[in-house]
Amino acid sequence: MESLVYQIVLLTTAAVMLLALMSIVFVSWRNGISPMPSSSVVRREVLRLMKRLPMQGPLSDGVMIEAGSGWGSLALQLGRSFRGWRIIGLENSVIPLWISFCAAKLENRMNVSFTKCDLYTYCYRDVDRVVCYLYPGAMRRLSPLFREQLKPGAYVVSILFALPDWEPEQVMVCKDMYRTPIYLYKA
Repeated sequence: MESLVYQIVLLTTAAVMLLALMSIVFVSWRNGISPMPSSSVVRREVLRLMKRLPMQGPLSDGVMIEAGSGWGSLALQLGRSFRGWRIIGLENSVIPLWISFCAAKLENRMNVSFTKCDLYTYCYRDVDRVVCYLYPGAMRRLSPLFREQLKPGAYVVSILFALPDWEPEQVMVCKDMYRTPIYLYKA
């Protein structure tokens, strides 16, 4: 009897893991890219860059979006460094979104939330800063949305891929093995 229960638990666990993997693969195929965490070196450079930007108000608070938050590591690190800010991770893949949500709960990170949504239909009008680590096709689609919706003075920080038709205020090159560029734009 114990062996049968063990086999049922094992098969159920394997089935759940297979479904989770299939979900990630399907959403990655549909998006054209899989959820890819930024390296610790790149996250540190993004934080350093963000801390040098002018703050929005007397309390240094605002709304920061991580477009395509994946596993949530960058959004959580931003939340630790910008405690007065509301950090919102946007993700459309359920498994990374769930892991991000759980990590925020475990850290008791009250200023960080994760939302399942389409990056291209999200309203960026009340956003002060956007951080993204996407791919060229996504940057092409987001470029006109940011131009139309972001309020003047809002910043966009893009890891690795530039925003087409935007002139960066600054381009940093990380000291990682890929020499990853980080682009800073101002709306």
